[in-house]
Formats: sequence, structure tokens, C-alpha cells
Amino acid sequence: MSMSGSHSYDVIVIGLGSMGGAAANALAERGANVLGLETYRPGHDQGSAHGGSRIIRQSYFEDSAYVPLLFSSYAGFRKLEEESGRDLMRLCGGIYIGHPESKTFAGSHAAALEHGLEHEVLTAAQIRKRFPTMDPQDEAMGLYEANAGYVRPEETVRANAEVAARKGAELHFEEQVRWWSANGDGVTVRTDAGNYRAARLVITPGAWAPELLAGMRLPLSVERMVFHWFAPDFDAVPYPAWNQEHHPVYVEQTCENLQIYGFPMTDGPQGGFKLGFFREGIPTTANTIDRSIQPAENVRMQARARELFPHLSGELVQAKTCLYTVTPDEHFVIGLHPEHPQVSVACGFSGHGFKFVPVVGEILADLALNGDTAHPIELFDPQRSSLQG
Repeated sequence: MSMSGSHSYDVIVIGLGSMGGAAANALAERGANVLGLETYRPGHDQGSAHGGSRIIRQSYFEDSAYVPLLFSSYAGFRKLEEESGRDLMRLCGGIYIGHPESKTFAGSHAAALEHGLEHEVLTAAQIRKRFPTMDPQDEAMGLYEANAGYVRPEETVRANAEVAARKGAELHFEEQVRWWSANGDGVTVRTDAGNYRAARLVITPGAWAPELLAGMRLPLSVERMVFHWFAPDFDAVPYPAWNQEHHPVYVEQTCENLQIYGFPMTDGPQGGFKLGFFREGIPTTANTIDRSIQPAENVRMQARARELFPHLSGELVQAKTCLYTVTPDEHFVIGLHPEHPQVSVACGFSGHGFKFVPVVGEILADLALNGDTAHPIELFDPQRSSLQG
């Protein structure tokens, strides 16, 4: 992209968390003159990209339209591992359990069939035999896919920042954006350090979207989520059955119970077994979230967890809060700003966005440099009807 007028940069990226770091990396790789601005340090725990692990899977019950993006994303994670030398993705398998008509099971099965994904369908008895940590309800079915697992969020954010900088991106951490405007065919961004000009702007604000994208009037709900790590009873089910060598990531919702999801033990026998509710957030804001966790929350989580994991009966190892930014239809918001085509936005990842980090970076680079993308993003249109009040 040619420089013109007083533009100091081709593209400015506001927010260098999950998506913004990937966008800065993709833009720098394409030779753009990139400035990235971030309030915190890389890999911080104030937003949505912390807690050590995020599920990655392809038999996508949310909507099978996500599957082609996941193919790109898996390749992107492998590329980022090679470029950064960091260990980012571990495929330990995944299982999605529910009654036969449930979205968790039936939606996963439909996506696997539509896209020809390798998978196995397991009965409750087969699940118990293969995974002795689990005791699903008798009517439950499970879709197991070997090509699933988890990615490391903090490591991914740091990797994108390192690789982007090596490719020439100028990244400013601990420099908060106070204001931005689109003017003429360019943009101006103000921080405490001064004003910056560019031809294009990418805004990846995470839970700060209601403030940074106020003009778009998106119906976003910022929600406080809690992850819990509990100690299993190793006398009942020995440690190896719980660790990543033998245990898959999982999502479960059978009959009317609340959907849970979680991970094998990824940090040794002392590290705890991590899980959380998928859709049980308390409305908050990024700046006012209560980071303290009440004993009643731990009790409720463990009681629900033991419906599937009866031997997850030990002490709480730790609990952490996290922010989800949720849209009404739980699909992402990715596209050009409806009033300012030189501005691209990505937000509203609704608690299931991290597995798409590399491909979202590529999409945002496409939008910033070309104004469109060949990736299928119709589902994420900022002007779709479900986002219009």
C-alpha cells in the first residue's frame, strides 16, 4: 500500500491480544508498515486470553460454516509454532457428549459428516470404558475426534508479538489508546504518548469493544466467566487417566444440565483438572469486573462437574476469572466498519474465538489491505439482522 499525505503507517492495530497480535503478524508478513498499540504487556491476564489452555476442535456444533476456517487455523498454529519456536498446540483428542438430539452431540456429528472429518460415535458405556474418569448419563452419546485438543493462549499471544516484531512491526505495549477517528481516507489514533496517522485501522478490542466501538452500537454483553481447577481422587482413578496422554478435551450437556467444558491435566499431578461453565456469565465490564471468586461458585462448579466426573472430589487447586464478549447469536463480528471502510473490526468472539486466532489475523490483514477477503465470513457481518436493535 502506498503512503500518502501525512500517513506515518500503512496500518495501525489497536489491541495486541489474541486477534490483534495475529493481525499485526499477518500484516507485517505482507510487507505493510504496521504500528500495534496495547494497554498491557504481552500475555496479560486482564482480558480473554489467559488461563493456560483453550480448546481447539473441528467437529463444530456451533455452525458447520466454521469448519473451513478451522482448517486454515490449524495450519496457522503450526506455522506460528515453527516461526516462534514455542509449543502452542497439543492434539490430545476431544469428545462432545450429550443426549442424541442435543446441539453438543448432534451438531458436532452433523459438522463431522458434512465436512468428512474423521470421528467415532460412542455410547455411554463405550465412553466409560475408554475414559474411566467419566460416567455420563445412560442416554448420552459422544462424538470423539482425535484431531482436537488445546492451544496455549498466553504463549500464542507472545509468539505473535515476537514474530510480528521480527517481521518489522512496531509494537508499543503499555500505551493505552484514548481516542481514534477516521478522517478523509485515513485514520488518527491518540494515546498518552501522542497522535499517530495511518491509511488503515484494525480494531481488535476484546472486552473493551463497547468503549472503543461505541459508534457501531453493537449489542455486546461483556460477561465474567470463571475457570476452576480441582484435584481428582487418584486412589479411585489413577493420575495417568486424567493427563493429556490419555484424556481428551471435552464439552458436555446432557438433558437439562448446564453445558460444561474443560481439559485434561496439563500441568502435572499437582496442577488440577480444569473446567468451566460454557454459558453462565455474569454481565460486567472490562474495567469493573470482580476478580474475587466466592466459595459458593466453587461448590456449584464442583457439584456440576461430578455429574460427569464422579471422582473429581478433591480440593480446589485454583480458580480464575476471564472475560467473554458475547453477541446475541453467539457468532463473531468481523468486517469493515459500516461507516468507515478504512477501519476493520473483530470482536464479539462469544467465548469460542481463540481457536481461530491465526485465520482471523489473516482475514484482518485481507480486509485492511484489500477491503475484502476470500475466507467465508458472511456469518460474522457487523450489519447482520441479529445485531440490529
